[in-house]
Amino acid sequence: MDDDVYTSLRALTRLRHSAHGFSYLPKQPLGSLLTGRKRSRLRGRGLDFDELRHYRPGDDIRNMDWRVTNRTGKPHVRVYTEERDRPAILLVDQRLSMFFGSRRKMKSVVAAEAASLAAWRVLGVGDRVGALLFNDSESTEVGPSRSEKKTLAWLGQLVAMNRRLSVDAPRDPDPRALDRALQAAERRIGHDYLLMLISDFSGFSERTLAALRRIRRHNDVVCSLVYDPLERDITQADKLVVSDGQYQLEVDPRRHQLGEKFEAHFSSGLARVQADLRRHDIPVILLDTEAPVPDQVRRQLGQREASR
Repeated sequence: MDDDVYTSLRALTRLRHSAHGFSYLPKQPLGSLLTGRKRSRLRGRGLDFDELRHYRPGDDIRNMDWRVTNRTGKPHVRVYTEERDRPAILLVDQRLSMFFGSRRKMKSVVAAEAASLAAWRVLGVGDRVGALLFNDSESTEVGPSRSEKKTLAWLGQLVAMNRRLSVDAPRDPDPRALDRALQAAERRIGHDYLLMLISDFSGFSERTLAALRRIRRHNDVVCSLVYDPLERDITQADKLVVSDGQYQLEVDPRRHQLGEKFEAHFSSGLARVQADLRRHDIPVILLDTEAPVPDQVRRQLGQREASR
């Protein structure tokens, strides 16, 4: 089966060898989309400097900051915080709206590959990773784990969900599916998680944004927005067949400025999603269906061999 139309466990496993050169941790290289975020509560391994404060009885004298003490005439200590666990949850969209691609791959395949790449990267730095997979009618939740075996298991479930997508499938999309998936994620995660939403954001609304903002209060949130180049420039197509699930209609996008109107609608929607998310300090990684996913992720998150 063509891995560009439907993904396979072999293809997702193979991405393990490409999970390098980028990081989802707060400390980022210059040029990364994640550079400049507000200071995250999620810290690196070991001890991390937290604050400088006045000495209190019982403080470890080894943490005295003598330079500040001498300058101010009052004893000061440096306070360090031990790292807390930073599990990741990958929210992966496999709705019917994702079963589209005019170039190299379907949006649904790109989303699966982005999820696999992120999972292998998170495991590679020693953190736990889990997933919430959803389509128009169902969802599957898998708790965070450092187990490669469990990761392979839910990647297999992702493959199965991906392969159930079909143009012949019943076309009764649930406009609230994205919001319900986020509600499930809210129930699943606590504090100090990384939530990555990988979707085309079809059905994005104020409710969607509100859910992401609530999660963002105590966690890091990163969104990967998947799109197809044809959605940006539909005039590249000679003719299109559109359907509401019951009737079909052939459309020439060059007539009556249909292409320009569609592109304007798509571009304004895409810009709105990006603007709404970034206004609330939620980074957006754009992924198209044409270029290899690892190349796109590395280009946007920093061209370096990340050590973590």
